[in-house]
Amino acid sequence: MAKQNQGGSQGGSQGGKQGESNRGFASMDKEQQREIASEGGRAAHRSGNAHEFTSEEAREAGRKGGEASGGGNRGGSQGSRER
Repeated sequence: MAKQNQGGSQGGSQGGKQGESNRGFASMDKEQQREIASEGGRAAHRSGNAHEFTSEEAREAGRKGGEASGGGNRGGSQGSRER
């Protein structure tokens, strides 16, 4: 008889709620995450590896983000759905 569940952890056998962990970046509170990310940014600038956007690059990134998010249509409707 072959096993049904081969490979990969399905969670649930570790106790607690499924998908919950006390390890890793995502399990930290927001202030801890912010401090660690901030230190990473400072380190990148100190080492000369940080990228600083020109105003043109920032404008282009904003334009692309607006397109990806639906063009800034944050109202209650989503497109022109017929009712």
